[in-house]
Amino acid sequence: MLKCRTVWKKLAPLARSSSTVCRQNVRRAGLNSGRIPTCVPAAHMSTGPAGGGRENQLYVLLVAATCVGGGVYAYLTVKGDSQRYQDRIDEIASRSTKQATEQSAALIQLEPPAVEATETEAVPEPEPQAAPSPEEPSPPAPDAEVLAPVETTELPPAADEPVVEASPEEAAEPPAAVVVEEEPPAPSEPSPAELTEPAPAPVADSGKHSVPESPAAEPTEPQLEVVAESGDSSPASLKLPSHTPYLLIGGGTASFAAARSIRARDPGAKVLIVTDESVPPYMRPPLSKELWFSDDPSVTETLRFKQWNGKERSIYFQPPSFYINAEELDGAENGGVAILSGRKVVHMDVRGNKIQLDDDTEISYDKCLIATGGAPRNLQVIERAGEEVMKKTTLFRKVEDFKSLDKVSRNVKSITIIGGGFLGSELACALGRRSTECDLEVIQMFPEKGNMGKVLPEYLSNWTTEKVKREGVKVIPEALVKSVVCKDDKLEIQLKDGRLVKTDHIVAAVGLEPNVDLAKSAGLEVDSDFGGFRVNAELQARSNIWVAGDAACFYDIRLGRRRVEHHDHAVVSGRLAGENMTGANKPYWHQSMFWSDLGPDVGYEAIGIVDSSLPTVGVFAKATAKDTPRAATEKSGTGIRSESETEDTATSAVASSTSAPAMVQQKDEYGKGVVFYLRDKVVVGIILWNVFNRMPIARKIIKDGEEHADLNEVAKLFNIHDD
Repeated sequence: MLKCRTVWKKLAPLARSSSTVCRQNVRRAGLNSGRIPTCVPAAHMSTGPAGGGRENQLYVLLVAATCVGGGVYAYLTVKGDSQRYQDRIDEIASRSTKQATEQSAALIQLEPPAVEATETEAVPEPEPQAAPSPEEPSPPAPDAEVLAPVETTELPPAADEPVVEASPEEAAEPPAAVVVEEEPPAPSEPSPAELTEPAPAPVADSGKHSVPESPAAEPTEPQLEVVAESGDSSPASLKLPSHTPYLLIGGGTASFAAARSIRARDPGAKVLIVTDESVPPYMRPPLSKELWFSDDPSVTETLRFKQWNGKERSIYFQPPSFYINAEELDGAENGGVAILSGRKVVHMDVRGNKIQLDDDTEISYDKCLIATGGAPRNLQVIERAGEEVMKKTTLFRKVEDFKSLDKVSRNVKSITIIGGGFLGSELACALGRRSTECDLEVIQMFPEKGNMGKVLPEYLSNWTTEKVKREGVKVIPEALVKSVVCKDDKLEIQLKDGRLVKTDHIVAAVGLEPNVDLAKSAGLEVDSDFGGFRVNAELQARSNIWVAGDAACFYDIRLGRRRVEHHDHAVVSGRLAGENMTGANKPYWHQSMFWSDLGPDVGYEAIGIVDSSLPTVGVFAKATAKDTPRAATEKSGTGIRSESETEDTATSAVASSTSAPAMVQQKDEYGKGVVFYLRDKVVVGIILWNVFNRMPIARKIIKDGEEHADLNEVAKLFNIHDD
């Protein structure tokens, strides 16, 4: 087409000039003959006067030749383009066929020599084995053993056939153990050839063993193990993943909830949990509650307990078989949850999206959750007292602490618990029950006036203290520890008021310090008031980093910025973080609850801000046999009550029809009731004392944030006056 356009540009001026000359001749002829009409027929143009006829003929011929030439050229050009287009289409269509043919040809060229070699060596072998005795084939066996290693070392990637060649020769020898050592590490490709050879069943079995090993590791690694003839092939062939899509730092409740949430939204997700503990994720509440009331002498080994309703369960969320090995995570087709136990993350590179373990191993990630929880606090006077005192002190937090304290309680005469909060009071009641079975003195001391004095109103705290005393515990309130020394294998606790307490062992239950060691290397913000990693409403600390559980300092849309250290918060925040890691982008609006049981007969559930320094209003009623933790678990079917209530919502509360008495604060009896905590006349916290399975109603009251003129009427929503 370009050539045709060029020719036309050259011929166009000639055609225009010829047309102009023709018009001038016609005018000239009309002027010369005045007697002839000016309208000259078009047919006479070629036979006009002698002056212009020749030029007209040239013009006509030139135009005709141009048209014919252009038409012919255009036809040839279009025809050639069509042919080239068709050839190109045919070439593209036949390309895949050519590639397949070339590959098959290459395979045919490579395979026949190997097949011929195996056949030529395999055919003569049965003949000497059938006719002579087994003594004759023994001389060539060393030659085969020498050839096999040489070929495998020369061609490690594709040395399958030489291994097969060596196996039948060795199979013919009297010792069959050599065959078993040589063949199991072989890749899966030789197995068909082995099955066709006259080798017996052991060769086929070795092929079966090789099949599952090949996908988990590269072919070169098993071949290196063949040369080394090592029996422990799995550690050499598997290694920790250098990259994981989802990395969870910490092996507690929040991490497990996040992993379960990630897998629910992304079934093929690969999740790696890195924890410094040696056990899979487990529930912490039973460590200070139900496990101490178990009748099983081997409870420290099984870690199974009976709930208050009599049902037995384990503290572990899932058995070890639920998880996959960290080394197998990369090769897991359907993904899974892997646990890297006994490892600690010591450095975090936020910009590079990678972490460093305590053994200098680096693992990169796409999205990361920090759920490092916290470490139990200790008293400075105990830390300064020296190593002897520290050896006789337990900081209660993990499974190992439960096992250690259980052993100590069976071998000593006296245990002193320092702390009057949830953990200290629960352990005091648990050990107090044990003191009736053996000769054990249990002492509890704290700076408050009564048990859980920072949480409960004073009258309820005093009642709780009396309850703890009835369990066999010697309670020392308003006790401030001045010093601790070890004398004559006994610990002497000197109080600031001059009192001296002697004991064999100390349990420090004085709070939790959030683990924010990664904040410095990661450049993450730590809240100066509440501690913990500061996160937004979606629990994000960075664009691809989330924080959940005890270590998260989040913003509560109703109560302001908070940090919560309870099981229910770990479950819900971990679950939400897992959803947001898969793209949910949900804010954290949940009001988490917590509960505490002083044995199977007294317990309470709380939500919101429960601080004894706030004004409180309590409404109580007479309790029945159904108003105990034991009855609550029998009704809900689970001892971890948050698991049954976190999914419920209170849409419309039905008030009790029974008339309620005035706000009662009996001196000696608080069977069941509701305690409201107020701030600016608005309910910001609620404790349900021996009232269970009503938490959605309490959550709705706090969420509404309304002022209530008569809280006695609000208490009717919990049906505390119903029998």
